[in-house]
Amino acid sequence: MLPINFNPAIVSRRTALRVGAISIALPFLDIFQPRGLRAAETTPGAGDPTRPRRLLLVARPLGYHAPNFFPTKVGRDYESTRYLKHLDSVRDQLTVISGISHPGHNHHTSEIGFFTGAPRERITQTACCYGLEGVNNTVSLDQYIAERLPSGTRYANLVIGGEYLKKSFTATGVNVPSIESPFEVFKRLFINGTPEEMAREVRRLRHGRSILDRVTGTARTMSLKMGPDDKGRMDQMFTTIREAEKMIVRLQNSAEQGKPKVEYQMPATEPKKEEVVELSRLWFDIARLAFLTDSTRVVMLSFKETGVPKIGDKTLSDHHGLSHHGKDEKKIAELSVVQETEMAEFGRFLSAMKTTREGEGTLLDRTTIFHGSNLGDASTHGCENAPIIVAGGGLKHQGHLAFDQKKNKNLSNLYVRLAQHMGIETDRFGMSDGVLSEI
Repeated sequence: MLPINFNPAIVSRRTALRVGAISIALPFLDIFQPRGLRAAETTPGAGDPTRPRRLLLVARPLGYHAPNFFPTKVGRDYESTRYLKHLDSVRDQLTVISGISHPGHNHHTSEIGFFTGAPRERITQTACCYGLEGVNNTVSLDQYIAERLPSGTRYANLVIGGEYLKKSFTATGVNVPSIESPFEVFKRLFINGTPEEMAREVRRLRHGRSILDRVTGTARTMSLKMGPDDKGRMDQMFTTIREAEKMIVRLQNSAEQGKPKVEYQMPATEPKKEEVVELSRLWFDIARLAFLTDSTRVVMLSFKETGVPKIGDKTLSDHHGLSHHGKDEKKIAELSVVQETEMAEFGRFLSAMKTTREGEGTLLDRTTIFHGSNLGDASTHGCENAPIIVAGGGLKHQGHLAFDQKKNKNLSNLYVRLAQHMGIETDRFGMSDGVLSEI
């Protein structure tokens, strides 16, 4: 499956096989030298397609002020903090995790490896070389899971929201760019064109299928001149082509049948990144609608958290500057207003998921939601003790699950657990050294 973000234009600076107007990115070949675009065989996942499992990954790159976030008491009867009180309506389906992080990560570059769990040296090289040759990151959790789930949805996954640094990566370490406009995502998911436009789209997709047939033939001819290593890498490209063909079939069916209809009133204008409430609410609503219509089963949602936040008629100081508060009480007070507002919108979303019925259950019952930050202490750029929340999905929720504050649990162990819960047979991901089995 290809993500909604798939765009042949991403192959700039990379070798591509071109037939007509279509470009298919090649994997890294010794015969060419430049790095490739896509790898990873798709393997079927588990799960009943009539009761799908879903995953939402939410990233807040500037962390949360720890005293307002973490409870002091461990277990299900923890006392809600200033931030967590906004999640009380779903606390029976909630786990707050303390004492967890990616070992060795630090500073803002850790954002790049937040969902890959790659070692620090690899993500540092990725940050330095981003946009050039030599990207060293590994696959992110959203892409890893999306490629292993059963086919059936219109889009394998969505990568949406604002980004300061990139977070979604293919198996070859190439970034999958986020769609930063909620209006654009809503249009792609739910807005049909005119009958003429829909007919034109069907013709375009049919033409795309014939182009892929020609691409396959040309690629096989090229492979005759390659060594064993390159032939193995070309097999990865053929996997990409096969998945593109399947995607075109799904898109063609969708174009012929029309996109799902939703009852939702979009705002007259797109919220600005500074409008914390409006933008958060819109993104969360779109994610919920994407799951409700089964348009996708994996979503990564990022928030940029740059600029001067505006809450109601109150304009605060620069968000990034506030996060580096240096224990200044005035800055902490302003930062707490911003972060509490963010958490309140997350709580509103969780409540909406809990009240949205699906068969005998709810969307929250069947959607695992990860919400967290790569930074445990943004003021010092520290990554230890990251603020992590896992909600929904039918997991064994623990309330407040606490690990050692000085010898943190490996965050990749949680990712292994989430992948397993999505029906994927694996015991490793990123830098994992086990599985977080408590939930």
